[in-house]
Amino acid sequence: MGDFLWNAMSFVVALGLLITAHEYGHFYVARRCGVKVERFSIGFGKAIWRKIGKDGTEYVIAAIPLGGYVKMLDERVETVPEHLVDQAFNRKSVWQRIAIVSAGPIANFLFAIVALYVMFLIGVPALKPVITGVDTNKPAAVIAVTSPQQIVAIAGQDVNSWQDINLALVGQIGSDQIDVAIAPLASATTAQIRQTYQLDTRQWQFDPEKESAISAIGFVGYRPQILPIIAQFTDDSAAELAGLKLGDEIIAVNGAPYANWTALVELIQHSVDQSIDFTVKRDGEQFHINVLPKVKDVQGKMIGLIGIVPTSEAVPDNMRIEQKYGIVDAVGVALDKTWQLTSVSVKMIGKLLTGDVSVKNLSGPISIAQGAGNSAQYGLVHFLGFLALISVSLGIMNLLPLPVLDGGHLMYYLVELVTGRPVSERVQEIGFRFGAAMLFVLMSVALFNDFARL
Repeated sequence: MGDFLWNAMSFVVALGLLITAHEYGHFYVARRCGVKVERFSIGFGKAIWRKIGKDGTEYVIAAIPLGGYVKMLDERVETVPEHLVDQAFNRKSVWQRIAIVSAGPIANFLFAIVALYVMFLIGVPALKPVITGVDTNKPAAVIAVTSPQQIVAIAGQDVNSWQDINLALVGQIGSDQIDVAIAPLASATTAQIRQTYQLDTRQWQFDPEKESAISAIGFVGYRPQILPIIAQFTDDSAAELAGLKLGDEIIAVNGAPYANWTALVELIQHSVDQSIDFTVKRDGEQFHINVLPKVKDVQGKMIGLIGIVPTSEAVPDNMRIEQKYGIVDAVGVALDKTWQLTSVSVKMIGKLLTGDVSVKNLSGPISIAQGAGNSAQYGLVHFLGFLALISVSLGIMNLLPLPVLDGGHLMYYLVELVTGRPVSERVQEIGFRFGAAMLFVLMSVALFNDFARL
């Protein structure tokens, strides 16, 4: 219940900020073009707060936080008094109407730039993208790793963190090959000693619900050594209920000496309805404690869980980075990152249309809420990055040429520019119905995917 409330609250905050930015874009440019704005609403339905501004605009916060709108004076919607006709939206030039409609998506891109700018001013802590090996059954198998190597470029694009790599790989879905440049960890900044490998990705496929693009391509990243010492229990832990305590060192499992954490996790997951005998060292003495794992359904498969978190060695300083920039440099970095997010998002839409990416990857409000909650839990920096990503996605989605979206209106205005006359009301009405149907289908698929992931 706590996670649900946190996710819901984070979702409302995130969506409220993004909708406000989008609608303010329309509002600001409409006012600059001399259009009278009657209402500026964040949310739909019954108003829970309203105020009439000095400009005569009614500002509203409504009960359903799933959108917003700017209601402008328009003769196509209602009768306009003669003395206000020149302030009606429909009386403005086609270029002014294009500016007003496009201002919403543009505001989303500007919001993303600002969010990323603040994020890089604060500083983004991350691990260097260092690999210690590769999966021999995946495309990265062609890379020879005899010592820790840092990935420095993907498809000709420099990368500094695992997040950069994941973004770059997602953008290459559907490519026949991906160039990967690596360098020894101690010399990763020296371009002359980079070695570039061509990964054959003609058969590369991965399911984002089960693994990341990084593991799917076959990179085995550096991880600090996991020690068999209990550092934390999860809520309602079966291990804690059985008598294990923080600081206990696992010596043996079912009579066999402890091997490694991966093997232990696999044993626990396969021990459904089977008690596990742990031999642990505590205060210099050894104890035997039997733990019966709890059972959880994960994607239709029942697995065992005991709810313990191990101790990890500290990450060495040479494996850490902080992407932090000054007030001037952060501008360029934020612009570049926004461009990367935009480019990858547009490519993903194209790959959805060509079938390179499955519609199962579409996400709806539930997944967005979970993403908002998870990012907010990690702190302001990660929440800002999430806001930037969703803001870019919202801007791109609104530019799609569906008549119910901003992109559909822009399509009509472009036709008007070419033909010299507006698109007929009948054609627009047919287009709006078609666009609404398409949008309903997309939202239905996204919601279905959301529920399937629960």
